[in-house]
Amino acid sequence: MSRSTPQPSGRRLEDSIAWAVRNADGVVAIAVALTVGLLDITNKDFDNDIVTGSILLVLAALVYGSLTERRRRMADIRAATAATGRAIEDLAMVRTLAGPEVALAHEQARRSTARWVFKGGTGTYLRAVTLPQCVLEAQRQRRALTMKIDIVNPADDRVCEAYARFRRTFGHGDTVGWTTERTRKESYATVLAAGWYRQRLDTLEIDVHLSSVAPALRFDLSDTCLIITQDDPRRVSLYVERDRPLYDYYVTELHQSREQAVKLDLREATALSDEPTVDEVRRLLDRLGLPLPTSFTDRDVGDIIDKALRAEDPYRT
Repeated sequence: MSRSTPQPSGRRLEDSIAWAVRNADGVVAIAVALTVGLLDITNKDFDNDIVTGSILLVLAALVYGSLTERRRRMADIRAATAATGRAIEDLAMVRTLAGPEVALAHEQARRSTARWVFKGGTGTYLRAVTLPQCVLEAQRQRRALTMKIDIVNPADDRVCEAYARFRRTFGHGDTVGWTTERTRKESYATVLAAGWYRQRLDTLEIDVHLSSVAPALRFDLSDTCLIITQDDPRRVSLYVERDRPLYDYYVTELHQSREQAVKLDLREATALSDEPTVDEVRRLLDRLGLPLPTSFTDRDVGDIIDKALRAEDPYRT
């Protein structure tokens, strides 16, 4: 059982003086009551004055108790105030982003990060901007880069249909174009892009996880911040700095999400040309245990290649 460290006598004296000044009214009442009470008790008229003196002594004790209670309440108020201050500080750690602020936040987050974690639908912005720019920065700075990508499973018809329906209902712009087939192609394209970039940067460690849950938000986590966005750029996004509780919470949350998804082993990926062919893509996905549907023609595979390596920034104005 631990013992509290005793305070120096000088500090205790200072605290006592400060307490007496703050509670001067009570201290004076105690002093007067004690003085008068003791004088009454020691007076010659013992029988009459003892009662009065005793009453005064009791009143003094009551005043002392009141002061003690006041001191306890003040400590509770200070503790509550401190807790409120911490809560306000935690709320201040989240700020909103709108319009061009979102792209700027992503750009700043990519500059010096050695880690990027993404969780979202099919990773269109990831393929168009995040992945190539992070790889470019890693090459320029000659450093390692770790990326973890969590997207919807293109082999899961149910989740692809659910995500396409969500985009048609709550999306913005090309909502009509979101079908189950398009969702599959977009996810396949992200898998292909991950394998292609991995073969072109030896220091890139990249994992792809396939989820059976259609997400409503996108999470991009770097070494410096967490950015939470939606498919509709008209809505505000959220920015959380590192070393804040919410950042740490989402590190754990995103990890748990990946643990419940299907992980692809990109170490088993077959070689890809600078301009992958249809046959190379089919072999790659077969090797990863994620074969294309038999209904996909060579033209469909060509669409996947274009989406993987020449994706357009969906938020470019």
